[in-house]
Amino acid sequence: MKKNKILDSDQIQRKLQRIAREFIEAHHSEKELILVGIEGQGLEMASRLHDIVKSISKLRVRFEKIKLNKAAPLKSEIICSFSKAELKDKVVIVIDDVLYSGKTLIYAVKHILESEPKGVYTTVLVDRIHRSFPIRADYYGLTLSTHLKENITVNLSKSGKSIKDAVYLDT
Repeated sequence: MKKNKILDSDQIQRKLQRIAREFIEAHHSEKELILVGIEGQGLEMASRLHDIVKSISKLRVRFEKIKLNKAAPLKSEIICSFSKAELKDKVVIVIDDVLYSGKTLIYAVKHILESEPKGVYTTVLVDRIHRSFPIRADYYGLTLSTHLKENITVNLSKSGKSIKDAVYLDT
């Protein structure tokens, strides 16, 4: 399998900066934003976006986590770092690394909707446009049309921005 680098560390950082500014512009009048990272690379992305928003805005922003079985979301319990009451009447942004079929995002959003939030938005670093479920990315870094047999790999260091951060198209 051949790996083609499509985003390097600096490009990823610029995309995250832009997404964070879009959050602030779109939700500047909110009292608080809740960023919910999906376990895996979505969690690291959410953590970085949280830090960027805090560093460039006075907007109150919280970082939370959600864990679900990406292959079979209904076969195991969804685990969250928040209670349903904490999301009531709040703006929630669900964050993952890649939007492929939409399955992971739609099940995460479904779970969050049970909390009666004010609004739910989705964010991904790469939107592949191969949706099987009716969901879209409200905020995204890159839209990439790929073949179904190709794969996108996102590598984000858990220690923050690193020269090893990259997004690859595996062909």
